[in-house]
Amino acid sequence: MNRKKAVVLVSGGLDSTTCLAIAKAQGFDLYALTLFYGQRHKVELKAAKKVSKAYGVKKQLELEVPLTAFGGSSLTDNKIKVPKTHSVKKIGKGIPSTYVPARNTVFLSLALAWAEVLGAEDIFIGVNALDYSGYPDCRPEFIQAFEKLAGLATKKGVEKKWKLRIHTPLLRMSKSEIIQAGYLLKVDYSLTHSCYDPKPNDKPCGHCDSCLLRAKGFEEAGLTDPLQG
Repeated sequence: MNRKKAVVLVSGGLDSTTCLAIAKAQGFDLYALTLFYGQRHKVELKAAKKVSKAYGVKKQLELEVPLTAFGGSSLTDNKIKVPKTHSVKKIGKGIPSTYVPARNTVFLSLALAWAEVLGAEDIFIGVNALDYSGYPDCRPEFIQAFEKLAGLATKKGVEKKWKLRIHTPLLRMSKSEIIQAGYLLKVDYSLTHSCYDPKPNDKPCGHCDSCLLRAKGFEEAGLTDPLQG
């Protein structure tokens, strides 16, 4: 019996790992796509390999897309500091410097290309529109628009041989709800990495937006982050 294939964007972070677990629970054969785009937290690539192995993906494909050539983000330009604070309440309003121009557009385009070759009609991405840092490419409007674009931009779409679906199971979940969902699926969060600006020993800094949101999520879920002991 042939199972459906799904391309899952796997960064090695908490959200993408939970998303991968959900795709597996739904019975898909998993194809993990991991992107090295010059991010300063490249330790997440190691996490992505561990996560992909743990979930028995059919294939993990790691591509290099040097967005450092453009810069414009504190994640891809060492001249721009990653914003840090001591409280979630102090996270700045608006779109932060950790926004990487067109990142999810690029990522989904690559996932779309691989999905068409694989004959996979399903792509999973762990975007979140509630506990997120203001990224415009994490909004439902963006996902809906890209899904429509996929039908217009592909051979199979034009020939009406498929209808691509972009799954965003975490879209309207809080960070604590994401973590709770992961625990029900027995996600091992010790394999994941979330920090935008890790210390030289790869330990999380504890003060970037991603670290603070992760800590808030575990606290509200009444659980202990395995990375914090």
